[in-house]
Amino acid sequence: MAYTKIKITGTIKIKTGLHIGGDDSFSAIGAIDSPVVRDPGSRLPIIPGSSLKGKLRSLLAREKGSIPAAGVKGPENDCREIKRLFGSAANDSNAEGTGIQMSRLQFADCFLQNKDALPAVTENKFENTIDRLTSVANPRQIERVVRGAEFKLEIIYNVEDTDEVAEDFANLQLALDLLRNDYLGGGGTRGNGRIEFEKISAAVVTGDTELTVPELK
Repeated sequence: MAYTKIKITGTIKIKTGLHIGGDDSFSAIGAIDSPVVRDPGSRLPIIPGSSLKGKLRSLLAREKGSIPAAGVKGPENDCREIKRLFGSAANDSNAEGTGIQMSRLQFADCFLQNKDALPAVTENKFENTIDRLTSVANPRQIERVVRGAEFKLEIIYNVEDTDEVAEDFANLQLALDLLRNDYLGGGGTRGNGRIEFEKISAAVVTGDTELTVPELK
């Protein structure tokens, strides 16, 4: 079988302010307490591929029972279907799908693609925590990517077994749908990080061009 790669592309649209934290090792007086992560070259916000991959994996693991309600287990305890999609560095003979496994999915960082259509790319959200015993307030500023921002989605899927492509894509679709109803980044329970996937398509970019590629939405 030819070494086949399928490229998955689309758009991640921000529905509520998104906060994925960057470097806050230095903060001047009056500055933002928690800035967003940015591309070092353009200084524009990005969605790191690692953040997207980790969130999709954890949601899928919870859906399939790898993360039990009674406690959190490591990714080495994920089921075989998750490991082959997202990889495993554990060589644990007691885990399902034993041995170190390369991830079939390769996630690229997601870059902002509609900067000129936005009045601003980030906003400052003021939050406050209050000590229940002393009533002392602890205000802070959280930087968020604004609602309406769009990021380019790009994932490469490496075909290792043509008989498993349909199942792998079904699990990826499930993970995307779970994230649509969850959140990305921090502060999700306070309204941050709701997103939508739009214009998703998948096509063979190298190898077996006759391979049937399942649809994603």
